[in-house]
Amino acid sequence: MDDVPIRDDSIRLGQFLKLANLIDSGSEAKEVIAEGLVRVNGEVETRRGRQLMPGDEVAFAGHGARVTRG
Repeated sequence: MDDVPIRDDSIRLGQFLKLANLIDSGSEAKEVIAEGLVRVNGEVETRRGRQLMPGDEVAFAGHGARVTRG
C-alpha cells in the first residue's frame, strides 16, 4: 500500500483516485466508483464525493493507497 499525502484536512474520493494514480480521469473515477469497484477502509464505496481523511485506505484493481497528511 502506497502512502499518498494530501495538503488539506480531507479530499474527495474521486480526486484521491486521480492523485494516487489509481485512475486516469474524473470520468473513469465516476464509472469505477458507481460500479462498486472501489473500497474505502475495506468496504465498497459508491459515493464519488466521499470525504477521505488521513488514515483512510482506498483499494482499486488490486492496488491500494493510504491517505496521509502532507
